[in-house]
Amino acid sequence: MQSTRTLKDRIFLIIKGLSMGAANKVPGVSGGVVAFVAGFYEEFIYSLQRVNKTALKLLFNGRFKSFYRYINGKFLGLLFFGMIVSYFSVSKILDYFLKNHELYVWSLFFGMIIGSIYYINKDFHDWNYKSILSLTVGILLGIGISFLDPATENDHLLFVFFCGIISVSGMTLPGFSGSFILILLGNYVLLLVDSVNALYDTFSEIFSGDFSFIHNELRLRLLKVLGVFTLGSVTGLVTFSHVLNYVLKHYKSITTASIIGFIIGSLGVVWPWKTTIYKTLSDGQLLLDSRGEKIISNYERFLPEWQSQTQIAIGFIILGILIVLALEWYGQRTNKMHA
Repeated sequence: MQSTRTLKDRIFLIIKGLSMGAANKVPGVSGGVVAFVAGFYEEFIYSLQRVNKTALKLLFNGRFKSFYRYINGKFLGLLFFGMIVSYFSVSKILDYFLKNHELYVWSLFFGMIIGSIYYINKDFHDWNYKSILSLTVGILLGIGISFLDPATENDHLLFVFFCGIISVSGMTLPGFSGSFILILLGNYVLLLVDSVNALYDTFSEIFSGDFSFIHNELRLRLLKVLGVFTLGSVTGLVTFSHVLNYVLKHYKSITTASIIGFIIGSLGVVWPWKTTIYKTLSDGQLLLDSRGEKIISNYERFLPEWQSQTQIAIGFIILGILIVLALEWYGQRTNKMHA
């Protein structure tokens, strides 16, 4: 599976990692869709499932080069490097645009998901009662998840570990948004905003020679939470990859139909025209979390009026579709070059 990669391929692989990292942080959007459409999903799953007993044996025996080659390290390393950079750069830019131009961001991702549905469906011809049933179940699950009410925040380390396992599903299951699941579990802000920002602030202080964070109980708590969450995510990645590798080998048609269903169902989550509904107390006051942040209850979706803002949003939807088509073109071109 591993092949010789040119400098251009390596740069594009980092960009794909950036895209996956950014997509994973947006509720309703799946990083797995980026991998699927860009043509490296199966290599991604294959490489992850190589982290097994044999790999661990090579690692513990000090055979680092053999371990690196065995797990397709060059591919995974560049991809995860892009994801990590994304969490501290692209995702911060994304946070800004979500706060200031929310409609256009949702429109862009809505278009990308529509493009993804077209991409996956156009080469899938194995429609029968099993695949249609799988498609239907996927759609219903996707829609059902979008209407669930979020829980309250919970920083218990066992629950945080579980959140890590579940949240990483968006990287391995196209259409299944790990970040949206974190919202439903009540820990999105804690794990993908506060903890990441705490790590960023800690590194900034260390580089400037400031080690005062060791006396900051809140900072240490957030770093501990992030560490457990990361451990859970790695566990989830390896576990899901082994399961999916088996499923893709033995039930590819059913799996693909389910993925298409998940993606169709996720359109309800990223519908651009919606207003956020926040949880309230019995007296009508807003319910806040421990940091004073308003707790999201759900979204109220509506059909837009035909105005300039709507026209611009539609333009972003078209742009999103074109981005996916461009990724598809590049993925096909890359696969031909390495064939």
